[in-house]
Amino acid sequence: MEADSKLNDLLEKSRIDRDSTVDGLVSSIEEAIDAIPEGLEVTSELAPSFVSEIGADKVEFIFKKPNGFRPVGSYSTRCMAKPDASVDLLLHLPKECFHEKDYMNHLYHAKRCLYLCVLKNHLLLSSSVEKVEWSALQNEARKPVLVVFPAKKVDHLPGFSIRIIPSAKSLFDVAMLSMSSNNLPSVTADGDSLPTPTYNLSILEDMFLEENSNLLENRLSQWKALPDALILLKIWARQRSSIYAHDCLNGFLIFVIVSFLARFGYIEKSQNALQIFTKTLEFITTHDFEGSGLFFTAGKTKILASTEENKKFKELFPVLICDPSTHVNLAFRMTSIGLHELRHEASSTLTRMKLSDGGFEEAFMTKIDYPVKYDHCIRLHLEGKIAEPTSVFCLDKEYWRIYEQKVHSLLEQGLGDRAKSIRVVWRNANQGSYVEDGLSVLDREPLFIGISIRSTENAFRMVDIGPDADNKEEVLKFRKFWGDKSELRRLEDGRIAECTVWETQQWRRHLIMKQMIEYIFERHLSLYSDDIVQLVDQLDFSLLYGDKDPTFGNSLYVFKVLSKCLLEIKGIPLNVSGIQPLDSALRLTSVFPPEPHPLVCVKIVERRLHEHMPSCIPTMEVMIQLEGPGDLEIEKTKTDFLLQIVKKLQKVKGITRPATENNVVFMGGYAFRLSILHEIAVGPDRVKDLSSTDKMLFFRCQHAKMIYGLQAGFPTYAPVARLAKRWVSAHLFSGCLAEEAIELLVAHVFLTPLPLGVPLSRFSGFLRFLRLLADYDWWSCPLIVDRNSDFGINDHKDINDNFMSSRKRDEEGRQNISSAMFLAAPYDKASEAWTTFSPNLSEQKRLVASARSSANVLSKLVLQEHNDSVQWESLFRPPLDKYDAVVLLHRENLPYPRRLLFPPKLNQGPKAGDHVARWEASTYVNRFLLPGYLERSHEQLKEELMLDSDPTKCFLSKRFGMLLKPWYDHLGGDLIGLTWTKQKSKKRKRDEDETDPKEILKAVGEMGKGLVRDILVAQVSMTFLKA
Repeated sequence: MEADSKLNDLLEKSRIDRDSTVDGLVSSIEEAIDAIPEGLEVTSELAPSFVSEIGADKVEFIFKKPNGFRPVGSYSTRCMAKPDASVDLLLHLPKECFHEKDYMNHLYHAKRCLYLCVLKNHLLLSSSVEKVEWSALQNEARKPVLVVFPAKKVDHLPGFSIRIIPSAKSLFDVAMLSMSSNNLPSVTADGDSLPTPTYNLSILEDMFLEENSNLLENRLSQWKALPDALILLKIWARQRSSIYAHDCLNGFLIFVIVSFLARFGYIEKSQNALQIFTKTLEFITTHDFEGSGLFFTAGKTKILASTEENKKFKELFPVLICDPSTHVNLAFRMTSIGLHELRHEASSTLTRMKLSDGGFEEAFMTKIDYPVKYDHCIRLHLEGKIAEPTSVFCLDKEYWRIYEQKVHSLLEQGLGDRAKSIRVVWRNANQGSYVEDGLSVLDREPLFIGISIRSTENAFRMVDIGPDADNKEEVLKFRKFWGDKSELRRLEDGRIAECTVWETQQWRRHLIMKQMIEYIFERHLSLYSDDIVQLVDQLDFSLLYGDKDPTFGNSLYVFKVLSKCLLEIKGIPLNVSGIQPLDSALRLTSVFPPEPHPLVCVKIVERRLHEHMPSCIPTMEVMIQLEGPGDLEIEKTKTDFLLQIVKKLQKVKGITRPATENNVVFMGGYAFRLSILHEIAVGPDRVKDLSSTDKMLFFRCQHAKMIYGLQAGFPTYAPVARLAKRWVSAHLFSGCLAEEAIELLVAHVFLTPLPLGVPLSRFSGFLRFLRLLADYDWWSCPLIVDRNSDFGINDHKDINDNFMSSRKRDEEGRQNISSAMFLAAPYDKASEAWTTFSPNLSEQKRLVASARSSANVLSKLVLQEHNDSVQWESLFRPPLDKYDAVVLLHRENLPYPRRLLFPPKLNQGPKAGDHVARWEASTYVNRFLLPGYLERSHEQLKEELMLDSDPTKCFLSKRFGMLLKPWYDHLGGDLIGLTWTKQKSKKRKRDEDETDPKEILKAVGEMGKGLVRDILVAQVSMTFLKA
């Protein structure tokens, strides 16, 4: 019932009915065109560049009024769906303006364009018209259409326009436009004329445009549910950029396919809109469009008898949808790649719809555009790079379509099994002035490439093996393609073969495909790095420490050695049964893994002790599990057990401990903090009885196991989780979203990818994380993270019951809920672990708004021309104007100042002159050991190390009062945002009215004296309490 309600709401909001205002505007445009006087001499001078660049000869005719108009398409059939705000108006070209042989040499296309030029010039003089622009029919530049924007606005249709589309009914002899005819003498091979089927169909499409529109309209008038089904299909397709394109699907083809299903009994009149939608997707997924095709006939048979023309269709075009006349392949623009994408999207949607909730959100509400769908996105900037003789722009196929195929072929050959699918789209005939300026300006729009990676193992491969040395013919082909990158190598199995080698550092292996693609385009397309924008490494700067991405290998190795030592400990009452790393660095998801400290390495190098020596060392937490059976009294003696374990470890060479901590050991340059959880304390029925400390230890243990297994199965998970954590911290949400909660959100992206595939790049994974934060219905739905599909019906019921209970606890309203996010995991069905108290509703609103803004920025950066670093940095630079005050910290007193991304832009926040006070840096806090200390012994130096030192955390642990809410970055940010909290009682308000805001902020600075450098306050916030 809920799904039906959502569907009905969607249809109600999307459906656009015919109304008198729109009908009146269409009529006014028809009248304005009818008012154009006949007898005008029309020549190529109206669009000289266009005419010459499509290869037409001298063109001229006497203008005649059109033979009539007719609204067609979605509006006329009552299946127009928002945000579409355009009515298609068919204009019947007068036969008197054309000669019988104008189907040759682009003469028809030239006259068609010039006729529209006359219309445009006169419409611009009409008071009923605001402006007129050019567009193209299905991105075919040689077939422009006029887009007319009426002067009168339609309130419920912002941006309303009327597209004027010429039709050419009965202009030419159909026989002269057969699939075997050559109507462009310049199209030859070795002196022999070649057929021009695509060119011929471009004209035939216009000739049968009205007839085919009639067929669809008649079909729709007989079915009640069909218009709504078409609206659903259009919404579904528009959400998917890769299929709603000139070489795949459009609204007209959707009409055609559904009309075919209705005509031949695949769907029934008794079915509702959703059932028709589902049947259509099933048909798209299973039907053999390449072999059998689709044929409309006048009779009841659905497959037309084989004819020579139909055989030609099948030979020449990968997809065949033949109209009732049998002269037009309505899918002549659709490529095999486009069909593959269409089937894949239909199949993915159907798979998702079969799950328990019906997949409504994923089918109709989830945006699947290029940035989120593809793992590797590329923009080719080709302006001035494809200079050819002008006649080449439009032969049988337009040059841009040929270039798309060339790029696809090169990438397919070069990438091989690294790529699962490759999508090349050049949308270069959008609205603009290309008719006046000529076709040569269409290369200003970048060509877009989307690549889905088959697997990270393939994509990150450093050596590609080609043909064996004795296969001379294949070796020549390989060398011709790869040039000097090809080299002869002896392989491990003894074979000698041609290979290409892509040398790179381990942490840069995700850039191997970028290196390959740049080489391919430079060699075969004469493009250089400035022409090729590959969206791969632009976010990597946020994870760099110094000039490289830190590695985890050394800390993992040391942990394994420590684990072995722990398991071998003897002589304690209960043996160690298991070791579980709890620190995110040991599951590869820490943004910055700890660096080995010279003082606690096995071998201390004297030379290194005289360089800058950090005075603090972070600890990595490790949980020790003791075996049973045993007495629960052991819970009371954990400290003694830990002390015994640490003493045993100290007997191992290379392991020491600080004098001030009983549960910390130094080993291999790292510090490990040990904790204990007894086996009998964590049975399946005993978790709820644990103390809060042990329960949290249990949650952390189970979470660590889950994430460790997850990142092992999804190699891209760890870098995406690190990016997500960096973004959360950079936007000062460290106090709102726990590290483990972020890992669960990213886990959901990987475990529940439908209707998309699993993300195999940092870009797509990070963007999906942002969109999940921004678009998920946090108030109404729990987010369920199911690692191995372990949850059954009862589990889902328990989770939903827990969720509803959490929402009902606060009956006074949403503002009172303690946490606005419910995360259910296999170990935590009640969302107790990470989101019990945060984010609250106000925090979540800020979090969602920031995620939505960053997601939009990232999508634009992928699709549009933004290559400067400032634009990419903005993703991790929060606008400071949303804070009432900003606390600046002394960087020299931060433990890890190198983690700072960039200094804050203060001109974005409070005005530079609004300083509350300034404070000097403390001389008592030093992030480096003082030079005099280096004269002491190594053991004495170890005692000077501060464990987990974090002055910012210490500062934030102090009470800021009830009036201020701090926002901070726990990874090393040098600023803290402050916002005034809302007053909740009249009594407190009276008390606060007597308080000077500046004095409150000065008190904050005094609490952090030595760490706080400056406090800046916005003028508007100074009057907040007095308002």
